[in-house]
Amino acid sequence: MKMSRLVAFSSSLLLGAVLALTGAATANAAQSVQAVDYVALGDSYSSGVGSGSYDSASGDCKRSTKAYPALWAAANSPSSFGFTACSGARTGDVKANQLGPLSASTDLVSISIGGNDAGFSDVMTTCVLQSEATCLSRIATARSYVDTTLPGNLDSVYSAIRTKAPSAHVVVLGYPRFYKIGGSCAVGLSDKVRTAINGAADYLNTATAKRAADHGFTFVDVAGKFAGHEICSGSAWLHSLNWLNIGESYHPTAAGQSGGYLPGLDSAA
Repeated sequence: MKMSRLVAFSSSLLLGAVLALTGAATANAAQSVQAVDYVALGDSYSSGVGSGSYDSASGDCKRSTKAYPALWAAANSPSSFGFTACSGARTGDVKANQLGPLSASTDLVSISIGGNDAGFSDVMTTCVLQSEATCLSRIATARSYVDTTLPGNLDSVYSAIRTKAPSAHVVVLGYPRFYKIGGSCAVGLSDKVRTAINGAADYLNTATAKRAADHGFTFVDVAGKFAGHEICSGSAWLHSLNWLNIGESYHPTAAGQSGGYLPGLDSAA
């Protein structure tokens, strides 16, 4: 009987110690997340164009509370959150206007950039309004830019980020493929054109991933997350052409931000 009581007492002490350690570990984990200083840079895919709920103070940058950086910050309560991503931004705009919140204490940086440098908007305008041949020629010009000029632009902005935030974990997010091939769509683009547009997105992502890796950054390919949710899929996480709101065309919806981009940042942060 005494032995049973001793065993029970010992077991209770052990259980208490385990629970205490587990509680301490959980508290430490929470503190480690909350201690993160997070800065979100980039273009309209990071500012949240297309997802609505824009912060009026952000003006034409259209930073949304439904953008993946804001969603990540809301879920993880970092100690500081700098959100400077801006609609229409190119690599030069990031360097000129967005790096202010970065410092030696910055722990996490996210960025999507390069699509506007490569002429994303003009490619889509050309493909929607002009002939198939003209569209394919414009895509070829964009791919040439990705080969010759974009790598240097990315190197420049990535180096500027590293200089201002030398200890930060930098997550570079890519772009989704736009179209489901063979899907039913009102836009009227041929499957050949849709395939070429998707291929251009892959081409841009490959080039961006290479530059990110060479700087020691983590690249996140979101195309897999958007699979089954492309334009023409019937369950799209991307806006198609919207004549009533051209600026939101070909941008992620709120579901695309939360279901496509947020998990990508979560997996890499």
